[in-house]
Amino acid sequence: MKVSHLFTKTSKNHPADETAKNAQLLIQAGYIHKEMAGVYTYLPLGKRVLDQIMQIIREEMNAVGGLEMSLTALQSKELWEASGRWDDKVMDVWFKTKLNGGGEVGLAPTHEEPLTNLMKNHISSYKDLPVYPYQFQIKFRNELRAKSGLMRGREFWMKDLYSFSRDQAEHDAFYEKISEAYMKVYERLGLGGITYKTFASGGSFSKYSHEFQTLSSIGEDTIFVHEGKKIAVNQEVYTDEVLADLGVSKDELVEKHAVEVGNIFSLGTKFSDALNLTFTDEDGGVKTVIMGCYGIGPSRLMGLIAEHFADDKGLVWPKNIAPFQVYLARLGQDDEVVQAAEAVYNYLTENKVTVLYDDRDVRPGEKFADADLLGMPYRVVVSAKTLAQNQLELKGRTEAEAQLVDKETIVKTVLA
Repeated sequence: MKVSHLFTKTSKNHPADETAKNAQLLIQAGYIHKEMAGVYTYLPLGKRVLDQIMQIIREEMNAVGGLEMSLTALQSKELWEASGRWDDKVMDVWFKTKLNGGGEVGLAPTHEEPLTNLMKNHISSYKDLPVYPYQFQIKFRNELRAKSGLMRGREFWMKDLYSFSRDQAEHDAFYEKISEAYMKVYERLGLGGITYKTFASGGSFSKYSHEFQTLSSIGEDTIFVHEGKKIAVNQEVYTDEVLADLGVSKDELVEKHAVEVGNIFSLGTKFSDALNLTFTDEDGGVKTVIMGCYGIGPSRLMGLIAEHFADDKGLVWPKNIAPFQVYLARLGQDDEVVQAAEAVYNYLTENKVTVLYDDRDVRPGEKFADADLLGMPYRVVVSAKTLAQNQLELKGRTEAEAQLVDKETIVKTVLA
């Protein structure tokens, strides 16, 4: 892609109405546009980052048997009444609207009810189980206060997977498998070393649920970390009884601030009972399906990564989710420089390196400032000076000094 083809522009200043660093940087760099409090449009560069994060999650969900689909956002009042969750006193984040032809619908904050109802068409025998459908979809939650940029919105992207199992043992085995898959996602996103499987309240479904919490100074949650076991306990269940269950003591735990980046829940038969999702077992008996749900917010992860890896110059994207691997800056308008820059652009793209080519006729300082703000992993410069040495200038986003190299070295370095 060429910068001259982008309709988005960078800004020298942070947006005045944003306090969250991730929103400030992403808006300033032209990755997102704020529509209203808690609602953001993903512009071309931002959409590329979001898609890269989703692809990593998709690959790990597919690896444990997930089947991707797409459920509807509009929700039936009657279906949610069956589970008892249509009432605003039970679920206080609904967006609801009246239909012109009569009746009322809601915008989905989550999807247990509609998917459970749908699976009645596809599950009737033990041979149909287990099954693990999932989706990526925008969720809608009428938060009282939308804040923290992409990390707490009224409209946000969620990956939600639901498990349907024959018995508790089958459910428990998958629960552990997807827990490991979540940790692989965070490792691939560069958050593995600071993300902990965290014990939290299981509500009415089980003794515990589990959150995945990433250590961060901006985190709204307080967790207590056991470094040796690589686990943590949420403040809401930080009791002597829970610690005894886990075999840890208070003096082994360190209090930290963290951001929740995922959660997994055992649902038991709450929704399958309410919506009559059953199957016939090997002996001809009728049993209720055991369920679980597993969520990761790609848009929240994008906000956290933008904020966590940023420096005083701008964004610093990890290589595997950056919108482009290389920011190619052409300095000068001389024919020789233009032709050389085009040749480098073609060579890199032909060798599977993704490139954002800054072909604008602007000052070098402006290009370098944009390169830093946009946060691509590498910057490559083509200029009369580099051509005189038959080399190109290569600089990593967080490196202090650039080096002169040939184009083959750039490909090897970027793809390493």
